[in-house]
Amino acid sequence: MSDSFLTAQHRQLRQQVRLFVTTQVAPRVADMERAGAVAEDQDAAIAIAKDLVVTIARQGWIGATIDKAYGGMRAGHLAKTVIIEELSRSSAAVGAAVQASQLGAAKIIHYGSEEQKRWWLPKIASGSVLPTIAVTEAESGSHVLGMRMTAHREGLHYVLNGRKMFVGNSHIADVHGVVARTGEGSRGLTAFLVESNRPGLIVPPHGQALGLRGFSFGELHFKDCRIPVTNRLGREGDGRDIADSSSTLYGRPNLAAVALGIHQAILDQTARFTSERMRYNNHLHQLHHVRLKVGLIRSRVMTSRLTAYHAAHLLDTGQACDPDLMNAKLTGVELALDSARTAMEIHAAAGLMTDAPLERFLRDAHHIYAPAGTSDIQALRLAEAALGQSKGQWSQRLSALLALTPPALR
Repeated sequence: MSDSFLTAQHRQLRQQVRLFVTTQVAPRVADMERAGAVAEDQDAAIAIAKDLVVTIARQGWIGATIDKAYGGMRAGHLAKTVIIEELSRSSAAVGAAVQASQLGAAKIIHYGSEEQKRWWLPKIASGSVLPTIAVTEAESGSHVLGMRMTAHREGLHYVLNGRKMFVGNSHIADVHGVVARTGEGSRGLTAFLVESNRPGLIVPPHGQALGLRGFSFGELHFKDCRIPVTNRLGREGDGRDIADSSSTLYGRPNLAAVALGIHQAILDQTARFTSERMRYNNHLHQLHHVRLKVGLIRSRVMTSRLTAYHAAHLLDTGQACDPDLMNAKLTGVELALDSARTAMEIHAAAGLMTDAPLERFLRDAHHIYAPAGTSDIQALRLAEAALGQSKGQWSQRLSALLALTPPALR
């Protein structure tokens, strides 16, 4: 059923990405894993990932939702989902880095001035600039209104002070979309574009994490970092809208796509393992309880793909679909984690060994849980929608801008 959303062009795109992954990404995964497992070698792992992301950008794939007028593909959100899924099937770290760049472009697409769009979007689409978005802080987490980082206006400049953490592409990005407090209350947040080489912006060494080896998601420290007023995105006070809309319309479907790629890799590995491993003079998949578990993983993959593709299709056609985007992320992450555990039960001790990829899939899947809101956050927002307590839908407000897909790709 999920394939019914795909056109011939989407299928052709999938084959192009899959070929690229086979020849360019897969051969470098082991190097990223080895380097990323050693604290002193984090920079080496990140450098490999950056090289791959830049190469991917040169294929035009980071510009999937950028208009052709700015050098992008104008291929739409479903095409973006297919790209991220196929990359993440081989390397979730690379898929996460690509989706973070696409997320970083979202704020400029929807809130940038014409001058900002013409300056930044062609560079992002070509891969000469990698963007990101910096919202999360240590004490506020997903609670955007709880952030404390400040931006104080002084004439024709703003002065930024504070810290951001868990910033996707923190160590490879060329420009950061930063949300800071310029006043009180919900209209007291403002978004800015901050170039990575700005004086006063410090990027501390990257720490070691459970998974996604090669993907940088570290901290940004701002100490009297001065930027011109022309670096402001939208109006002063639009920061919350920019953060919320980017997270809803890009963050959630992007991460659902990463989870889907990991999930498909779990199924691929489990089917291969049970077809090769022998038990009681038969292949492992001949055992009844093993076949049931494999079937359950397949069912979860099908459900996750359907919810992800359906949500992306609704975005492409400009329909109100915020709950669908939330559900795609919730379903995709939770079912991938369930399948990772099921696959581990099938592999038993073999799944724990680092020469098999399953332990990597399990580690990587846990990284997709928190960004763009945990599963609890998604469930709470879905409850608000069911109870009629939602405060509107970003997909509906920005529908004119979201209907990017040309008729040939619909």
